[in-house]
Amino acid sequence: MKFIILGCGSSMGVPRPDGFFGNCNPKNKKNFRSRCSALIKTKSETVLIDTSPDLRQQLINNNIEKIDKVFYSHMHADQTHGINDLRVFYIKDKKTIPVFADKPTRKYLLNAFGYCFTNNNKEYPATLKLNSISKNLKITDGKKRLKIKAVKVKHGKIDSICYIVDKKLAYISDISDIHKKNYIHFKNLKYLIIDCLWLRYHPSHLNLEKTLKFIKIFKPKKAVLTNLHSDLDYNFLKKKLPKNIFPAYDGMTINL
Repeated sequence: MKFIILGCGSSMGVPRPDGFFGNCNPKNKKNFRSRCSALIKTKSETVLIDTSPDLRQQLINNNIEKIDKVFYSHMHADQTHGINDLRVFYIKDKKTIPVFADKPTRKYLLNAFGYCFTNNNKEYPATLKLNSISKNLKITDGKKRLKIKAVKVKHGKIDSICYIVDKKLAYISDISDIHKKNYIHFKNLKYLIIDCLWLRYHPSHLNLEKTLKFIKIFKPKKAVLTNLHSDLDYNFLKKKLPKNIFPAYDGMTINL
């Protein structure tokens, strides 16, 4: 089973659309960051987390030829606006793709992208099927059924969903805080992939100081920092971080 970080950049990516790299060295390919999406790839299924506006190129870059399910973390544009790029997988398989999201995100998707979920037009049938997030999310890996635990975390004024894969890896791309009652789910994982926007305070994201505090509390074997702003150069982070903590880069693959 593989976990692929398709994109690890913040809402405008690196460089920004105007070409601004901030503190990031443009000569380092690992500083080219598209917006956050991730992929769980097993023997049997390819499961996408979020549909970044950069999804099309992310899928091409990683040779992804099918999507079996989609899990959404939250409703924001940098996590949802690539949704139309899922249409090709419906065309290939003639099956609607199950999409899982919390109530606010389902409402947003229906309002903004209703055509993806309705059969009003024979020429353009529904390509996706919207589902609520249950406590018993599963994915298939050969003959094994693996549990995906969904945990609500704070993301400023809204909630975001963290997905924990087979009690081994947690993916939290957008977060400002975690309820203490949920700390138990994050302790002693093999991998913790966690939001780290920049060095300054932000009301909806973690900065480096807060990210490192959570990593110290949860004690994963390895941690990966994602949702990286143009303030944070890849080599700057590498030099600053302990040996078991890594900055993400687009296409980073973790073998589980």
